[in-house]
Amino acid sequence: MIRASDLKKHFHDSKRGVVRAVDGVSLECNQGEVFGILGANGAGKTTLLRMLSTILKPTSGTATIAGWSITEQPDKVRSSIGFMSTTTGLYARLTAREMISYIGSLYGMSGRELKAKVDEEISLLQITEFQDRLCDKLSTGQKQRVSLARTVLHDPQVLFFDEPTAGLDVVASKTIMEFIEQKRDQGKTIVFSTHIMSEAERLCNRIAVIHNGKVAAVGTFGELREMTGEERLDHVFLKLIERAEAAA
Repeated sequence: MIRASDLKKHFHDSKRGVVRAVDGVSLECNQGEVFGILGANGAGKTTLLRMLSTILKPTSGTATIAGWSITEQPDKVRSSIGFMSTTTGLYARLTAREMISYIGSLYGMSGRELKAKVDEEISLLQITEFQDRLCDKLSTGQKQRVSLARTVLHDPQVLFFDEPTAGLDVVASKTIMEFIEQKRDQGKTIVFSTHIMSEAERLCNRIAVIHNGKVAAVGTFGELREMTGEERLDHVFLKLIERAEAAA
């Protein structure tokens, strides 16, 4: 479902010169798995996801999403994905239902098809109680449910979650974790970026550890533990980062 080869994104900073935010990342994500992108803040996780979702153009390298090129067929890629982070915006003056319907219309849905899909997501995500409330009057957890609905309304094959629980309370985080598990069980391809070890351990089938824009290691938990000789995921992560630093 996702194939990336030597993806790079370099920025120019007046003080630091060339900043290599992503510096030669290659990876593959398969259908029906949650692929974790694990790294500290500033490691390059968000920049990588923004390239894969066509928000940013890569400096060099290639990637395909569901068979579509991120550089040559970006419209096809966008129609095949859903993207959510803690900063996913909701329009304050729209109700929850209006917000979800508006996003559906952007994906070309209308009439009975649109209403049926909106009704379905409102029911599944238990939005009915506050569907006619303005988005700026919703609680954080309620906003997250609306954001989840807008992310999956068009039934995308591939889902990107960029640190979706950052700053959320336990209840709101639990909703997102369960939702991702549900979509994984439905056969969706999911890329999940986080720096929270417990979330990665719960959700991810495989993990890529990113450090300074490069892939330090890729594997299942068992494989990463075998690589490092460590049991706890936070210890595994730190050992891999130490090795990446030493090799730099």
